[in-house]
Amino acid sequence: MLLTEGQMSDYKGAALMFEAMPPAPVLLADRGYDADWFRHALAARGTAACIPSRKGRKLPIPHDATLYRRRHKIENMFGRLKDWRRIHTRYDRCAHAFMSAIALAASVIFWINQ
Repeated sequence: MLLTEGQMSDYKGAALMFEAMPPAPVLLADRGYDADWFRHALAARGTAACIPSRKGRKLPIPHDATLYRRRHKIENMFGRLKDWRRIHTRYDRCAHAFMSAIALAASVIFWINQ
């Protein structure tokens, strides 16, 4: 997990984490990750990209819509984290303290759902 500044685009953040990403057959991502260099880098690793094209793309790249619908589980996880007021409003000024709060909230959510 990587915490970036709010103004950084998604695919620039993905470039920072690309080497640390584990090998996977498919990567599910939203439109913010639609960049040609990112798709080519994933293909070079043998990972299929299930990323819908941005609306401004002249020639849309097809994606598996059925597989993309599974992304709701990821969005549900972020929604549960944002139920915690401290995380939703980002009380912590320091990135280290904020990541610690996220880790604590994720641990409690996991423990409650067992």
